[in-house]
Amino acid sequence: MKALETTATIDESGYLTLDKSLGITKSQRVRVIALMTEDGEIDVNETSTKIVTQGIRQGFYEALDGQTIPLSEMWTGIDA
Repeated sequence: MKALETTATIDESGYLTLDKSLGITKSQRVRVIALMTEDGEIDVNETSTKIVTQGIRQGFYEALDGQTIPLSEMWTGIDA
């Protein structure tokens, strides 16, 4: 059995709609496990994903802007 993870929305009628395609072209039955937050509970996975995405984006823009440190100098002075 193979596991795939994505996000989805459950509508007012109780139907599940995936946010993006799973990329599977073969018609087949699957098992679905829905993990939902309780009212007022923070969705840690969504928050973590946003934080990671923002960090990657910031690092990318810093690299494009030349705000980088050579790897050979990265640990200089860390023992002090």
